[in-house]
Amino acid sequence: MYTQENGFYIAHGPNGPISILGNMANRHGLIAGATGTGKTVTLQVIAESFCKAGVPCFMADMKGDLSGVSQPGKLSSFIEKRLPEFGIEQESLTFEGCPVRFYDVYGEQGIPMRATIGEMGPDLMGRILGLNDTQTGVLNILFRILDEKGILLDDVKDLRSALDWLSKHAKDYSTQYGNVAPASIGAIQRALLHLENQGADKFFGIPSFNIQDLMDTRDGRGVLSVLAADKLMLQPKLYSTFLLWLISELYSTLPEVGDLEKPKLVFFFDEAHMLFEDTSKALTDKIEQVIRLIRSKGVGIFFISQLPTDIPDVILGQLGNRVQHALRAYTPRDQKAVKVAAETFRANPDFKTDEAILELETGEALVSFLDEKGAPSVVERAKVLFPLSQIGAITEGQRLDIMNANRDINNRYKEAQDRESVFEVFARESEAEAKAAEEAAAAKEAEKEEKAKKKEKTIWDKVWKAVVTAVTGTLATILGKTVSDTITGKKGKGTSVKDAAGRAAKNATSAAGRQIMRDILGNLTK
Repeated sequence: MYTQENGFYIAHGPNGPISILGNMANRHGLIAGATGTGKTVTLQVIAESFCKAGVPCFMADMKGDLSGVSQPGKLSSFIEKRLPEFGIEQESLTFEGCPVRFYDVYGEQGIPMRATIGEMGPDLMGRILGLNDTQTGVLNILFRILDEKGILLDDVKDLRSALDWLSKHAKDYSTQYGNVAPASIGAIQRALLHLENQGADKFFGIPSFNIQDLMDTRDGRGVLSVLAADKLMLQPKLYSTFLLWLISELYSTLPEVGDLEKPKLVFFFDEAHMLFEDTSKALTDKIEQVIRLIRSKGVGIFFISQLPTDIPDVILGQLGNRVQHALRAYTPRDQKAVKVAAETFRANPDFKTDEAILELETGEALVSFLDEKGAPSVVERAKVLFPLSQIGAITEGQRLDIMNANRDINNRYKEAQDRESVFEVFARESEAEAKAAEEAAAAKEAEKEEKAKKKEKTIWDKVWKAVVTAVTGTLATILGKTVSDTITGKKGKGTSVKDAAGRAAKNATSAAGRQIMRDILGNLTK
């Protein structure tokens, strides 16, 4: 019902159906409006239209409401009231769900979605970790070194190991890449620990998600990939950086196709303001470039946010297909936002755009899509169609049934794997270095012992020499003196030479002992 020859039927205005042209759907779009004005239902209607035309879509489900797109809707009093306004016969209605796959970064409510830290890159990792420019610069140095070494960087333990390694080898690279301060490495390690404690480390690893799995169709209809984002929303930077990584991967992976009759994939970025909060100009420029060029890959992106002013002007100018729901002007800032939103539309002489924005009812919107020439059409006040799928969340049992129906792809990503990457390489290097250090220490100790033995032997050689010298010298001196005294008669008569020799030997025992110790001590100090 929602797919017409000239495009995708989205809303109904005073002049009839309002459709997004198929060959203009990759020119991106914006769905804006205050909370409770119908943005989620509008997203669901647009996604249904693409699905039925065979165009797969990816969308983040912030509150669980979008999970209902997997189940058939039903007739309600609200829909019954709208049928005449849309010129639709009740008998022609066929409520049905869309083919859906549920994904979850944490692997709890859907198929796990992972990426390696190496694929994420230093700039996006710096954004997730909340690093300053200096700390992000250290990450850039680390990634460059690992690339040159050909070492894979997969998960959190890899990054932690790599940072520890860099802290020990920083001096080896300071001349080539600049100084790496220990304080910067410490700050990154602390941010990494904080991220890990929040469970975000489950996102990093392998098997890494294959972007091609978002491009599937089933029975001629595009598969809607719904990301469970209620828990992911608690970490806004991780959420927005993850979706930015997906867009970047699509841009770098898909081939150039130009303008097709209909897009290959439509990407819905809910809470889009998070993408641009606390974002450096360099990263904003990169986002702008990707968004500007990705349309040539056949990918359309729809941003969903409360205010058009949440999105930088350079990017807002590329969003040609627009649905603006009601805004509330309670403050001067709100009034200014209403005026800015009105000025982004091509004026309709039948009403004042800024006044209409304040008067819109739930399910009603100001709509302007690109025409055949790529120019914005005159804005119309219109009522958005109702979805044919269920409005609101599904049960846990229904979610489980859908997950089981996608068992093949679920099994492909379910279990995290580990391969040889930074942690294993550096652990092996560290073990080899420790073993080499141990062997060097043992060799040094052996050398020390050998020197001690040689020194000990030298000492005893000196002792022995000293003993021999002392004994020989002392004995000869005493014997000579004794014999001389005997011959000259100084020791009395009747003393023979033999007696003199005996007395000399006896005297030598005590005298030589004293002399030996003096000679030994003298020789040992030489």
